[in-house]
Parts: sequence; C-alpha cells; structure tokens
Amino acid sequence: MLLLPLVASAQVRVTGDVGVTQMVEKHVELNSMVKTIPGYRVQIASFSGTNSKASAFSLRDRFVLDYPAVQAYIVFDEPNFKVKVGDFRTRLEAYAFLQEIKETYKGYLIKDNINPEPPVQEEYAPDDQESAEE
Repeated sequence: MLLLPLVASAQVRVTGDVGVTQMVEKHVELNSMVKTIPGYRVQIASFSGTNSKASAFSLRDRFVLDYPAVQAYIVFDEPNFKVKVGDFRTRLEAYAFLQEIKETYKGYLIKDNINPEPPVQEEYAPDDQESAEE
C-alpha cells in the first residue's frame, strides 16, 4: 500500500457589511488603549457630603506618606469620594496588605481594574571575566 501526502489548497472569502468591519477595527483599537487588568484593591474610605473631596484627598495624602510604594487612588462615584489603594493581581495579595494596614486604616477588599506593573526587563551583560581571559 502506497501512502501519498495529501496536499490541499483552499481559499475562503468572507463578504459582509463594511460597517461591521469598521466596528470590529474600532473595537480592537479601543481595547489596545486599555492598560488595566482585573484585580483587587483595598478601599480605605468613602466620603460624602460637605468637605468630602477635601477629606478624601487628605486621607490619600496621609496614606501615601505612610506607604510610599503603594499607589493610592481617589474615585468619584456620585455622591461619594472613595479612597482605594494598591494594585493587587490576586485576592490573597490584597488580603495580606489589608492585614498589614488594618491597625491604621479600616478597609475592605474590592474587585477593580488595576494598573499592572510593567514587566521587569533584565539587562543581559556578558561576563567581563570571560572576555578578559581570552
């Protein structure tokens, strides 16, 4: 029995409304501009009423002094100014941070879109000793 490779060639033509193509291209463009991912934050306060904006900014500034390595955000969700902190990929990371700050800041975990850390790019440096030996 002789087996020969099967070679197939086919062309597919898709026809559709130009508007659909434009909508898909716009969707791809908008999604490429989104730089957030799903994750968790710790919400440490929600203020409403008189001086709520000033209170939120004051708390955020105090938090940043206490934890300079952790991002703090103020979100206006009418009629509240919410103070959210951290960019945690997992619930466990957020919970560990909440336990760290719970004596000073009362808070709770929330699901939110977070700003991921940029990937760490390690620089490759050839070993200078190898080139010196040669």
